[in-house]
Amino acid sequence: MRIGVIGAGAVGGSMAAVLARAGHDVEVTARGAHLAAIRDRGIRLEGGWGAFTARVTANPVLTGPAELVIVATKAQDAESAIRDNLAMLDGAVILVVQNGLDGIATAQRLLPSAEIAGGLSMIAASYLEPGLITVTTPGPTHIGGPAAEHVEQLIGTDAPIVLSDNFEGAQWTKLFINQVNALPAITGLYVQQVIADDGLRRVLTLSMRETVRVAFAAGVRFAPIKPLSHRLLWLFANVPASWAERMPRAMATRMGSVPNPGSTLQSIRRGQRTEVDYLNGAVVAHGHAPINAALTAMVHEVEASGTFLSPADVVARVFSPTTGTSHSH
Repeated sequence: MRIGVIGAGAVGGSMAAVLARAGHDVEVTARGAHLAAIRDRGIRLEGGWGAFTARVTANPVLTGPAELVIVATKAQDAESAIRDNLAMLDGAVILVVQNGLDGIATAQRLLPSAEIAGGLSMIAASYLEPGLITVTTPGPTHIGGPAAEHVEQLIGTDAPIVLSDNFEGAQWTKLFINQVNALPAITGLYVQQVIADDGLRRVLTLSMRETVRVAFAAGVRFAPIKPLSHRLLWLFANVPASWAERMPRAMATRMGSVPNPGSTLQSIRRGQRTEVDYLNGAVVAHGHAPINAALTAMVHEVEASGTFLSPADVVARVFSPTTGTSHSH
């Protein structure tokens, strides 16, 4: 099957490599040094799925039609990426693999007659060198939306996927998981280092609890993404804050010892705009979320200045009187 992958970064590149290894004819879009490296050497995948090189076609935009097109750009780039590739999307089934809450809606607005599904990748991967993607934690892609079953039929067992009958709930569960991204982007530390720091772990715990409470207030029922469940997240939001810190500690344990920078820090290191407005910013857009608002503002500050903040400075800012937060939140 011919598959197009728009955006061959950490997630898109991982999916493209796995699907190419399964025998599909894969074309990816990329730019600059990454494009040149893929054309010259292919996509080199290391880590959780083993080490191998996938030979794929690579261009700035898709050059041929495909049965399945995976849109795997950052959320803020999705609209322009779809517009740039419109000529090759007619008749294709579209899978939008993105963080945040807007992926399906954006694609439906631009492609009103297309079959569209949404995807949430549970792959923890790093793309810090052109042509090379390191998978810290392999995981499935949770898919939902109108064309989810069609996507499952097309991919089969060639890539790990899980059908979700509550995709909005799955998006919120992933939004909860993505809370680990902001603090590494602000401090320059890996996720595991953030969680090991007492002050930063407290901030992370409170931002995660805030996310759950905003979702509950909006009537969301969280969908299960192992090991998380609606019941577990309810407990997490309601036990004493000191107990709740066991959640990020457990997440760090599951990540293992390979440093995980998180996707937002990777964007900072590449000098690219981050998707924080679609992560912490999405929580702010749906309810009272002063901690998420403070983290969003600090990520934008680092984007603009190129200078990371110290853990002590981050903690002081989050718990300042103007933020309206407290240690017992």
